[in-house]
Amino acid sequence: MEPKRPPIFLYTDGAASGNPGPGGYGVVLRCAGREKEMSEGFRLTTNNRMELLAVIKGLEAIKWDNAEVHVWSDSSYVVKAINEGWLERWKRSGFAKKKNVDLWLRFDAVYHRHRVSFNWLKGHAGHPENERCDQLAVAAYNGDNLQEDTGYIAENQGTII
Repeated sequence: MEPKRPPIFLYTDGAASGNPGPGGYGVVLRCAGREKEMSEGFRLTTNNRMELLAVIKGLEAIKWDNAEVHVWSDSSYVVKAINEGWLERWKRSGFAKKKNVDLWLRFDAVYHRHRVSFNWLKGHAGHPENERCDQLAVAAYNGDNLQEDTGYIAENQGTII
């Protein structure tokens, strides 16, 4: 029998300066009195991509399967996609005319490894973990080591930005 594992609390935020523009994500993971922070910045991306990537990176960082994970995000886009069934409808339609398909497919793969609940919180309202995630995200896109968001580039090839 598998040992009982403690719940994981995943706080996330994404940010972009311009939409599109430089962007980043911030993650705070908490479990059994331990905490881990993660962030990364990108040269050209969107806020929604960073909000979703924050959740993906947090879920991917969990070292065991079937974890009880409580996600806290200020992104209506991400939270409603799960809680209101948007993602399932998008999948049934083959993601017709949807953005960020690369990230939604990546999310779907890691999401189903765990037991995940999504909770929305108002951003920039003094919630300590959300504020910390925002600080991490902004610092990441203001940093020197910005990555290419190849999914964003591929999705927008041939368009004028």
